[in-house]
Amino acid sequence: MATIRHALQREVFKPCEESLLSFVNVSKLLKKKKTSFLCITSTNQKPTTIHIHQVKKTDKNTFKKKNTWTIAELISVDGKTASEDNHEFDVQFEKTYRWYAISLQERKNFLLMLWKLCCKHLPKQKPPFRNLPEDWTASVNPLIDLGSPTSSAGLNVTQTSATVGGEGVVSEEADDVDDAGDYRSLTEKEQADLEKMVSQYEFAISNADAFMEVLARDLSILDGENVHSVLATEDIFSGSEKGESKRWLLTGSGGPLDEAIEETDKIEKRLEDYEQSLAGVRRAIQEVEQKNALIELADRNARSLLAELENVVNQLDLYHHHQNALMEADLSQPRGLEDALLASEALRAALNAQIHPALVRLGAVQGQRRRLEKLKGKFSQNLSRHLNNLFIHLGNDTAETFSPPIEEIFTRPWPQGSSAHVPPKHHAQLAPYGPLLGWARAMDRRAYAALARIYSSSLGKLYERDLRRLFEEARSQASDSPIGGPGASSGVAGSASSGTEKKTSAATPGHMSAGGGPLLGSDRETWAGDGSSAAHGSSGGGVTDRRRFDEVLDRALAALEPVCLSEQKFCVRFFHLDVATPDNDKNTQTTLDAPSSEALEDVSSSPNPLPLPQKRAEKLMNEEVRKMMGELFASLEQELISFVAHYEKVDSFYCMSVLVRLGQHVMSAQDAGSFLTVTFGTALVHAKRSFDRLMQAQLRSIQEARPPGGGASAMRRSSNRTTGILPFVANFEDFAKTAESIFKGSERRADLDKWYTKLVGAMFEAIPRTALEQHRTPAEVVKMENFHHLYALLSQLKIAVLDTLRKDAKQKYSEALKAYVTQYFGRPLEKLNQFFEGVQAKVSQGVKESEISFQMAFSKQELRRVIREYPAREVKRGLESLYRKVEKHLCEEENLLQVVWRAMQEEFIQQYKSIEELIQRCYPGSMITLDFTISDILEFFSEIARSH
Repeated sequence: MATIRHALQREVFKPCEESLLSFVNVSKLLKKKKTSFLCITSTNQKPTTIHIHQVKKTDKNTFKKKNTWTIAELISVDGKTASEDNHEFDVQFEKTYRWYAISLQERKNFLLMLWKLCCKHLPKQKPPFRNLPEDWTASVNPLIDLGSPTSSAGLNVTQTSATVGGEGVVSEEADDVDDAGDYRSLTEKEQADLEKMVSQYEFAISNADAFMEVLARDLSILDGENVHSVLATEDIFSGSEKGESKRWLLTGSGGPLDEAIEETDKIEKRLEDYEQSLAGVRRAIQEVEQKNALIELADRNARSLLAELENVVNQLDLYHHHQNALMEADLSQPRGLEDALLASEALRAALNAQIHPALVRLGAVQGQRRRLEKLKGKFSQNLSRHLNNLFIHLGNDTAETFSPPIEEIFTRPWPQGSSAHVPPKHHAQLAPYGPLLGWARAMDRRAYAALARIYSSSLGKLYERDLRRLFEEARSQASDSPIGGPGASSGVAGSASSGTEKKTSAATPGHMSAGGGPLLGSDRETWAGDGSSAAHGSSGGGVTDRRRFDEVLDRALAALEPVCLSEQKFCVRFFHLDVATPDNDKNTQTTLDAPSSEALEDVSSSPNPLPLPQKRAEKLMNEEVRKMMGELFASLEQELISFVAHYEKVDSFYCMSVLVRLGQHVMSAQDAGSFLTVTFGTALVHAKRSFDRLMQAQLRSIQEARPPGGGASAMRRSSNRTTGILPFVANFEDFAKTAESIFKGSERRADLDKWYTKLVGAMFEAIPRTALEQHRTPAEVVKMENFHHLYALLSQLKIAVLDTLRKDAKQKYSEALKAYVTQYFGRPLEKLNQFFEGVQAKVSQGVKESEISFQMAFSKQELRRVIREYPAREVKRGLESLYRKVEKHLCEEENLLQVVWRAMQEEFIQQYKSIEELIQRCYPGSMITLDFTISDILEFFSEIARSH
């Protein structure tokens, strides 16, 4: 218990400068598992304040205050029964708390301490204590008036008399009240005095008994001095005065203190009389003050009501000429349009007036609102009728929306940029009605939405007509005449299309891509015979067609940009699409019915409607703009994709130009969220998919490629020809040059680089496979020639992403060359090689090189016999035969004959040196040499090369 008391004092109350007087561990009556502590504390500073705290122990094993009350908030205390064995008790503050004490002794100490403190600090307003045992309160006299002005003096006197005369019952209880707490922390002065006293005696801690004897001796000395001091006071009295002084000093009555008390009672009685006399005056003054306050309150209320009514009248009043302008508006005339605009703004202000919800219930306010709503409906109807007729009339106009005209877009140079575009006529005709559309957007969303739909459907016909003409003219220009020449008729375009379709259909099945155009895996005749731009590389008619198509597409897209951007800006300004209006706008809902209590609270707490979040408002505005532009230019996306798809069917390589050109327009757009940018983005996705399909078809053609000359007729035509460069390797040069010319400086370069890696990687896999599948040319020759061609091509193109593959191609070419030389050059001095292989075998078996000549099979005579079989004339004849064989294997395109011949020369010289070295080591001093020297070998190879 002492440990918990010290912990509560140290952790909870000491930081607050409070002292713990008593505590009890309790739980709620029906929740006995959750315990807490009820604590009584007093403040250390004067005046003293008594608090009652509920302290709980947290999960971190620390104490925390949950509730705090002052003793003045205590209403009653109920012990439930007068038995001391009862654990329950109730304490009532603002509500009744029912507690269950864990310990009966703590409960007794807590309730008794609470009763004593109430007797001391609340003598007149002491709360009732019910059902407490009588013996608990018997030791304290509750009749002591601790609240009187003389309580402190009387208590001190009683204490003094109890000390001297022995009547100490009341004084002991008073001392208990004053020193209510069993535990009080030492002050700094007391702690310093205690430390000073202990330091004077070195044995104070080691010998407690001796220390107590010293303290007792000092105390007896002090008591003696006090007695001598009391007796010495007798000298100040003389005669009867001396006797009387002794008498009142000993009896405690009849002395100066009693006289002072009597004088104090008289003064208190006189003050009570004065207070009673002034009580009537005070009540009269209070009544007058209350009446004056009521009068001032009524006056303020009247003034506030008058001001509020004037504000309501001024806000809801609408001038008569404004009403006439709304009812009989002539919107076709400038004057009538101006009057209608002013009247509509006045009506808008009246309907949006901020009126207190209580005033909305007034009949006059509701009647005025009904009249205003009727005026709004009538004016909205007139406005809708007029603008409907105007929109329909403008939709039937025959004027073009493009500037310059469509006929001149592809036939002559015209300045790029929005400054060259002249807005359509309907923009200027409709601009004066923009403020009225803003009014309709705020006041009548249904009419506004209907007007927007009619505008989109009516003006959309104009744009649909002009878009169709634009792309028809683009097809004509791209299919027939070059840019800047006279326009071609649609019949010419149709004939060009049909001719192309015939050419495409005549191509060999499986050699064409899905959209038109040859594949890398097709043979050279099919590739070169196709009219596609890629088949002609960087020059030829195909490139001209592609460039013409690219320029036509660029001009068409450039012509679309100012038209769409101009219309989008006009729609945003005319229909006020940049103003966010929440769905639950106050203007669109009626306010005639009495609002609910929740609505009253919302309006009173926030008179202005809350704005939408910034990001959500921007998202809604962008969606609304794109929706309207999509209705106006509904055919744009379809026309653009159809135009691109038409040329992709003719030549699938056109999708690369479309991908690059659309990517440039999308990336250079000023507004990334505009309708035109989104539409171009959709077309760009279509072009990207077409590009991926094209590349996938090229990749598949490489993976499925077969050796050339698969049929019997092909074999007859090429019976004397070598396999040479494989078609997909040869075709890749034209393909790469075309792609590089299209994607040069483009931001879509990454798409091409990704497919470059896949295509060249597929070639690396297909070349060895195809070399093994064909039987016309040695596989090593096919690999050597094709990897050499691929390495030369990649070195010429200088494509950064293919640099690693370029190095790999060079390595594979070198490996194939070495393998071919090793396989077909072989060992021209075969018997010599076999002879020295036997020599090396004997040496490896342990025979010394100097003793090899003593072996019968490897004697000097045997060596001379083998050497005589390879005279210089026979060696030269064998080399000439080898040269003719190599010449038949290699193709003329790569011109690798001299490279291979030089490699064979180096191989022959290496074998010659090896034989000469073995002769010198194993047959020293024998003067045995070959019939020819290295210079002879060099001369043989040189003569053979020159002769052919």
